[in-house]
Amino acid sequence: MPDSMFAAIRASLHHLALASPDPAGLADFYGRALGLRVEAAAPGLIGRAKGRTLIFQPGAPKTLAFAAYAVEDLSDLAALRERAATAKVALEASPSPLFGPEAVCLRDPDGNCFVFGLPARHEAAAVHDGAAAREARLQHVVFASRDAHRLADFYEAVLGFALSDVVVDEAGGVRTSFLRCSAEHHSLAVFQAAENRLDHHCYEAGDWGLIRDWGDHMAGHHIPLVWGPGRHGPGDNLFMFVHDTDGNWVEISAELEIVEPDRAVGSWPHEERTLNSWGQGLLRS
Repeated sequence: MPDSMFAAIRASLHHLALASPDPAGLADFYGRALGLRVEAAAPGLIGRAKGRTLIFQPGAPKTLAFAAYAVEDLSDLAALRERAATAKVALEASPSPLFGPEAVCLRDPDGNCFVFGLPARHEAAAVHDGAAAREARLQHVVFASRDAHRLADFYEAVLGFALSDVVVDEAGGVRTSFLRCSAEHHSLAVFQAAENRLDHHCYEAGDWGLIRDWGDHMAGHHIPLVWGPGRHGPGDNLFMFVHDTDGNWVEISAELEIVEPDRAVGSWPHEERTLNSWGQGLLRS
């Protein structure tokens, strides 16, 4: 595990590609739930709203085709290529239609696909209204793994993320690792589980009042909350969760911790209160 508390890559989660046996149905859900404006984009669909972009393509349910992170500049990509070469990690052709040809694509030891690049066009020019204009920036993605320790090491040593916090069980084993590639507490996390899978993806509203507004928005579309509102321990963020039509967990968060570069890695006990200091914690590992 790297000793540095500083992320070696400067990036933010830019878009996700979700696989589904019914891409159109899934896109319709996110159009209602998150205000995405959906259009055709072979081999599937793409939905956009303020600060969030999702691609929907044919595939198995509850599967992430790839996670795409936007880097600050080309030097981040050059350093990533060097780390991948040192670790003998193969690079693949980028599947993202939203990044330029310089994008770097690679897979973690579980086969999860990551793309790092520079956006091919400037998205900020788009004009959004209604739910599409409400703040909910795509912010992090979380995986479950049968070997979470191996994945966390890969995310640090190869991808260049820095470790913010860990959740530790009574035997001293690390159950969850929260990793960052910016000042935000985590843009990626992985926890120990009985299977390898996508767990959830999260959208940062920024303000507690917007959790209320998003809750009212979901209610207006008859989309029930399945967890929350509550407050996580690691990250100190307020949250609520819904399920999409494929059963994926979708989180809306507010007031995620901003981490100082020299902050020591935090350690939390593996218990319900760590997951939710306000009430019920769903231990999914």
